[in-house]
Amino acid sequence: MKPVPAAPAAAGPDAGLEAEGVTAPAGFRAGVASADVRQDGSDRPDVAVLISERPAAAAGLFTRNRVRAAPVVISALHLRRGTVRAVVVNSGNANACTGARGLGDALRMTQVTADAVACDAGEVLVASTGVIGRPLPMERLVPAIRAAAAAASPAGGPPAARAIMTTDTVPKTAVARVTVGGHRYTVGGMAKGSGMIHPDMATLLVFCTTDAPLPAAVLQPLLGQAVDGSFHCITVDGDTSTNDTVLALANGQAGGPPLAAGSAGAAAVGEALAAVCLELARAVVRDGEGATRAFTVRVEGAADVAAARRAARTIAGSPLVKTAIHGADPNWGRILAALGRSDVDLTLDRCTVTVGGAAVFRRGVPVEADLDQIAKAFRQPEVAIGVDLGAGEAVGSAYGCDLSCEYVRINGDYTT
Repeated sequence: MKPVPAAPAAAGPDAGLEAEGVTAPAGFRAGVASADVRQDGSDRPDVAVLISERPAAAAGLFTRNRVRAAPVVISALHLRRGTVRAVVVNSGNANACTGARGLGDALRMTQVTADAVACDAGEVLVASTGVIGRPLPMERLVPAIRAAAAAASPAGGPPAARAIMTTDTVPKTAVARVTVGGHRYTVGGMAKGSGMIHPDMATLLVFCTTDAPLPAAVLQPLLGQAVDGSFHCITVDGDTSTNDTVLALANGQAGGPPLAAGSAGAAAVGEALAAVCLELARAVVRDGEGATRAFTVRVEGAADVAAARRAARTIAGSPLVKTAIHGADPNWGRILAALGRSDVDLTLDRCTVTVGGAAVFRRGVPVEADLDQIAKAFRQPEVAIGVDLGAGEAVGSAYGCDLSCEYVRINGDYTT
């Protein structure tokens, strides 16, 4: 059963909002408020609260960076109970490297949210994103959390996606639907991420919801599979963060019996979850800090999927490949150089490389190619790079963006 994208929203500023993002599935509400977390006098929303009307099964993946922010520590602990009623998120401050105070502030965020939702604090997950090493302004954050929870509604998905943004230029939401046993299940999601993006949990916040009846023990591996093919395959700048968090909630509100592990129904919802994650992941690289174009590296003919993905990720993460694409420099040799250091077994005289569908290297020798055509391919908003290793049947992809002077400006001025 292949997932289908959500229908387009109706016209008008508020029409169709309930069909977007994390509140698209039945039984989820979201609200936002402003706490001026950045302390710049702005009234932009920077707090979001996501609420499930009933206890939801929960799954999560967190940063593998050994420097872990306080919200990551608390959410990983709370996730052990397997059920969640709410998630509270702030942007503008990562609450990372803030010691015992940071842990206390993260716990307080969960308690304030729990009081507003009428649940146990252990049923609340917390996430933060922004500048590292600064304490949260709790005197403003606490009333903002209460206000966001009070304002929560089924139309709150799009505002929530905007509230969690930092250097993002656009909000990122996705929805997919699938029918299982006569029940229509929806998967919704939102993400923030623009810089510090790299495989091995990328660097971002992602929240997915579904009204399908998936137990936590079934949801966790489905989320892992979805992330392996999406957020583990994107790169902007080769860095990862202290706050990376991907969460999935399943409240079963759409009805039907629990979907068992390995069942066709669970697999169908898993495909929808994977589709949402991939759409969000690709939106992240398109919105990479300073990016002017995105690109896909597809590696086929590998001995196994792990090798294909490793090769693709290495090429996508190469600063030299990224800058060549930015400058529309037809220096395709950089692709092969990155491939050669990917630690993937290869025989050069079996390899083929294409740019924009045109071969530039085939079975060990360069192809006489029109360099102007390669440069033109690099100027497209979406660039396609293909590699055939000629060593097997496995395929893997990675997704990246160019590296520009604007990236340096954004990050050189990040806190000033």
